[in-house]
Amino acid sequence: MSNPESHTFAYLGPVGTFTEAALKKITCDTDKKIPYANVTAALDAVRKGDADYALVPIENSVEGVVARTLDELASGDQLTICAEVTLPVTFAFMTKPGATAIKRIGTHPHAESQCREHIAKNYPHAEVVPTASTSAAAEAVAKGELDAAIASSTAAEHFGLEIREEDIGDNSGAVTRFICAQKPGWIPDPTGDDRTSMAVFIDIDHAGALLEILQVFAKNDVNLTFIQSRPTGRELGHYHFIIDVEGHINDDPVGKSVEELREICDDIRFLGSYPREVRS
Repeated sequence: MSNPESHTFAYLGPVGTFTEAALKKITCDTDKKIPYANVTAALDAVRKGDADYALVPIENSVEGVVARTLDELASGDQLTICAEVTLPVTFAFMTKPGATAIKRIGTHPHAESQCREHIAKNYPHAEVVPTASTSAAAEAVAKGELDAAIASSTAAEHFGLEIREEDIGDNSGAVTRFICAQKPGWIPDPTGDDRTSMAVFIDIDHAGALLEILQVFAKNDVNLTFIQSRPTGRELGHYHFIIDVEGHINDDPVGKSVEELREICDDIRFLGSYPREVRS
């Protein structure tokens, strides 16, 4: 973060989510950590000044992007990314101690998609109930609102649940990437291994606009690490792109690319330059 003082962090809650586990990698005991019910609420806490930073998921190696995070970064009062965190994700199947009938299983949609084969094989007749987070599902089980949850083992411990099965994901090695958002104004110094994120808005009638964008990066020898199209919400067929590239905005190739893009795009929203986390 920008200095060693204590800070307030909003994150996708409740307690026991994978986001909380990721948050522990970048915070210390003196930092205040506040869980929020969804991604929008966590990011809005920063916009309103209730938190200095917000940590939310943005991408999973199996399920793909977290659409709400992308849309929130591209619209509303601007936020910038100052850090990223990656976390290996494994799922556990949990119930109240001694529970027998499993008719309703709760979990986050991303977790459900990563455990689909396991659910179909072992609980083919159970209803899967989507929840705002995996930890919210565990909390619902503890309250007697659901029969079982797919969540982290930490959530089971926090809510006093019994883990029936560990590591039930269909794909081993799943990793989720989280971003730490802040109000604009401070950019981490270049480290030599950075990522720059931006939202690029193109003209709806501009034929070949995406190709022009890619050619700008190619000409300046800038490598793209992520690109995702999202509807702007204005009208059918109007899209913007969330783009991540290797390098820092203060690196000449990246900075030059952004300036050239401003000449051919309707708008560019700078979403931050920050150190890439090296996965072990």
